Amino acid sequence: MGLWKVWTIMSRFNSSKRTNIILQHLTMSKHTDAAAEVLLERKGCAGVITLNRPKFLNALNLSMIRQIYPQLKKWEQDPETFLIIMKGAGEKAFCAGGDIRVISENVKTNPKVTQDFFREEYMLNNAIDCCLKPYIAFIHGITMGGGVGLSVHGQFRVATEKSLFAMPETAIGLFPDVGGGYFLPRLQGKLGYFLALTGFRLKGRDVYTAGIATHFVDSEKSKIDQDKSFILEEHMDKINSWFSASTVEEIIENLQQDGSSFALEQLKVINKMSPTSLKITLRQLMEGSSKTLPEVLTMEYRLSQACMF
Repeated sequence: MGLWKVWTIMSRFNSSKRTNIILQHLTMSKHTDAAAEVLLERKGCAGVITLNRPKFLNALNLSMIRQIYPQLKKWEQDPETFLIIMKGAGEKAFCAGGDIRVISENVKTNPKVTQDFFREEYMLNNAIDCCLKPYIAFIHGITMGGGVGLSVHGQFRVATEKSLFAMPETAIGLFPDVGGGYFLPRLQGKLGYFLALTGFRLKGRDVYTAGIATHFVDSEKSKIDQDKSFILEEHMDKINSWFSASTVEEIIENLQQDGSSFALEQLKVINKMSPTSLKITLRQLMEGSSKTLPEVLTMEYRLSQACMF
């Protein structure tokens, strides 16, 4: 079904009803008790994927990827499925990232597991980007790393007041993968470079304002921070200046020379990060700014394996 037909159907509902439908899905996510790691369900005209590891903040593992990918492709070709919804079980997280524990346990004893995980995860990221049906991710709660890959490449990303976005990989010796080299340099100004190098956390409505989410819905209808300005608004001119440098050393020098409390705070954060990860990340974003998503994912797969071994 073409997008125009989907919009014809959706146009029958006013914005209030659409908001209520979104809230219903968020409410259902609170009460998921099934044992499966991923729930794959048809609900009306929607194919619904629920990441169901709330005790582990819905961390993504290879088994989950291998269930999601074929179902996504199946629904994409199903004429009775008009849209695909991705959400997380529980109240705390959409998806806090890849299951690092499993990866670290297998990196030396069974390297094929890490190879398969990153390759198939990136294939899923690309499939989401290319999905022929409207793809809606409810990024309610913690959304980091692999969770960003399951959402940011989709056509619609709905944030709530409980959304918490970050790409914290430079703190653990990695880099912001899952297509980070593609979407981060395409955010406003140098915001993506700042988020990638510092791991700065965006919360609630700021996730929408930054361009990570395409829509915002207040899940509690509390109108929290409705009139509050973007958390980085007063710093954006300086962020654009500091992070326009072509080397990590120059960025650090810019922060030192500025000397403001905000600059020194970011300098303190950067100094705690892996120096190698910082250099890889900056180069990754610079290269990715002119590449297609498939090209970026290929680059990131090679980087991931270089970082693992």
